[in-house]
Amino acid sequence: MEATAAPRIRVYVVEDQSKILKNQLKLLEAIAELEIVGTALSGETAIDDIRRLTPDVVLLDLGLPRMSGIDVTRVVKAELPRTEVLIFTIFDEEDKVLEAVQAGASGYLLKGTPADKMVEAIKEVSQGGTVIQPSLARRLLPHFRVPETGASATPSTPAAVGHAAPAEPEGKKLSARETEILQLIAKGVSNSEAASMLTLSKATVRTHLEHIYRKLEVTNRVEAVTEGLRKGLIQM
Repeated sequence: MEATAAPRIRVYVVEDQSKILKNQLKLLEAIAELEIVGTALSGETAIDDIRRLTPDVVLLDLGLPRMSGIDVTRVVKAELPRTEVLIFTIFDEEDKVLEAVQAGASGYLLKGTPADKMVEAIKEVSQGGTVIQPSLARRLLPHFRVPETGASATPSTPAAVGHAAPAEPEGKKLSARETEILQLIAKGVSNSEAASMLTLSKATVRTHLEHIYRKLEVTNRVEAVTEGLRKGLIQM
């Protein structure tokens, strides 16, 4: 009996520059695991299509005219919570990236990301993961700082990165393995890559991530990495 092929990931691409869109499609259409179900040059067109097509992943340009990528993200996540949004951005848009993540985006990629990393990111978010790139994570750090319990720090007066933090309660301490995984995530490693590097199953890596999120009191990779940096648990 032949094994049933895994269903392809249905991807919708939104990019307002036709040349960039054409190049993206050339890369993505060559990947057997992906099915490009539609494209749009504007947020308004994208919303209508996405409602109708319900793709698995929306690859979304952040800097769209009129209806921004942030606005598109809000609508998609409000109406189609099972559709994941992966943002494409440029290096100096960290404030907008933060807002997109808060609106429900599952992660972000810098424009110019190699094709293999782009495909790996699409696979990652389609499986419920979150994607960050270390080159932007440190610039986002100030936006994610949370005061230590009992401390007087505020977003305007954050503790300096790398300074010794108060000792964590035993239940909040990351294990050696959890710290190792968090460090890999900070380097942009996906769940699948981490599993391979550490000779673990992807399910085990996901379980470790859930423990990391709970201990750091965060909800996704972006926050986990920035909180890990803030507390001096990892380095970049």
